Amino acid sequence: MLSYEQARQTVIDQLKKRARPPAVVGVSLWEGLGLVLAQEVRTDREYPPFDRSTRDGYAVRAKEVVPGGKLKCVGEIKAGDTVRESLEPGTCVQIMTGAAVPAGADAVVMIEHTQREGDGVRFERAAHPGQSVVLRGSEAVAGQTILTPGMRLGYAELALAAQVGAVTLQCAKRPRVAILSTGDEVVLVDETPGEFQIRNSNSVSLAAQVRIAGGEPVILGNAADRVEDLGEKIERGLKEDALVLSGGVSMGKYDLVESVLKAIGAEFFFDAVAIRPGKPTVFGICRGKPVFGLPGNPVSTMVTFELFVAPAIDLLRGAEARPLTLLEARLAEAIKEKPGLTHFLPARVEWSGSTPEVKPLRWQGSGDIAALAKANCFLVVPADREKIEIGERVSVLMRKDVV
Repeated sequence: MLSYEQARQTVIDQLKKRARPPAVVGVSLWEGLGLVLAQEVRTDREYPPFDRSTRDGYAVRAKEVVPGGKLKCVGEIKAGDTVRESLEPGTCVQIMTGAAVPAGADAVVMIEHTQREGDGVRFERAAHPGQSVVLRGSEAVAGQTILTPGMRLGYAELALAAQVGAVTLQCAKRPRVAILSTGDEVVLVDETPGEFQIRNSNSVSLAAQVRIAGGEPVILGNAADRVEDLGEKIERGLKEDALVLSGGVSMGKYDLVESVLKAIGAEFFFDAVAIRPGKPTVFGICRGKPVFGLPGNPVSTMVTFELFVAPAIDLLRGAEARPLTLLEARLAEAIKEKPGLTHFLPARVEWSGSTPEVKPLRWQGSGDIAALAKANCFLVVPADREKIEIGERVSVLMRKDVV
């Protein structure tokens, strides 16, 4: 049985072997957040396009500024002003943050270090060349590639595209991920369940996780525990870029997912992972599409999606698989778990100063969504640890949706 690290790497390796260029679509700069870029973006000119002041103060020749010395102020430059005249020797000019530094000046002295005296300015300290000035072209030269294919577009990347006038971007289309739950006990979320039935919460959580991962969810509903119904809905799911099923992957009489997939030609790479919750997780390729069979208990579904499906969505949209968002925290309460499996326990991280502290939450197993709704992370207990004491450093897997 594979460890979760080995299983995750198996997913990545198998999808990289079968990688195809994603479909590309042109999108407005305003709609690009979270998409993966499929083009190069180049600068349209030098940046900054002029020597730029980074402070409110006075533009000067640095060699003329001495502690207690005075220079005549000959004007004012604000951001956006056209600057044509050079600074004459023995003078200074008041300048605002973001304004163009005039030729002849090589430094800006912060206004806090000066005193205005009539038409003159007295300086409290010396200046040095380059002080509080960003030189023309020091951030980027004209025609320089500043964004490359495969980059995810966050707010900084979008701002950079806007700065160079790239108002339309060629981006990878979000992969369509079919979501199918299984089981006679499951009803739609807007239905009233019978005494021994449950609503289909997995489709809701999976759809949210698909969106967070950068995909487009396609909800197929629920398949009954019958080969014909399950097979029909799997066929529908295989028309999309990936298929994620929840439930029907254990060893019970009515756990049919693996056998139905095998009958239509699926190749499996693992059908169990050494984790809890989420041990009976299935990954395969069917007709060139990645297929994931996740356990039906909701917490298991959420954990295994993050471990195995999220990196697949990254790869399907032309990006590298992002690493797990693990951080180190101090354990606030001793824990004891059965060794042999890596445990992912609902937990909550709090920050006390600069040191995060994590406390496991009380929960009733992998069906306990209420406990997970109180958690902002999963505490990761290694497979070779039975007991971890208060104060020890542990790894936690952050919930991307709430942190």
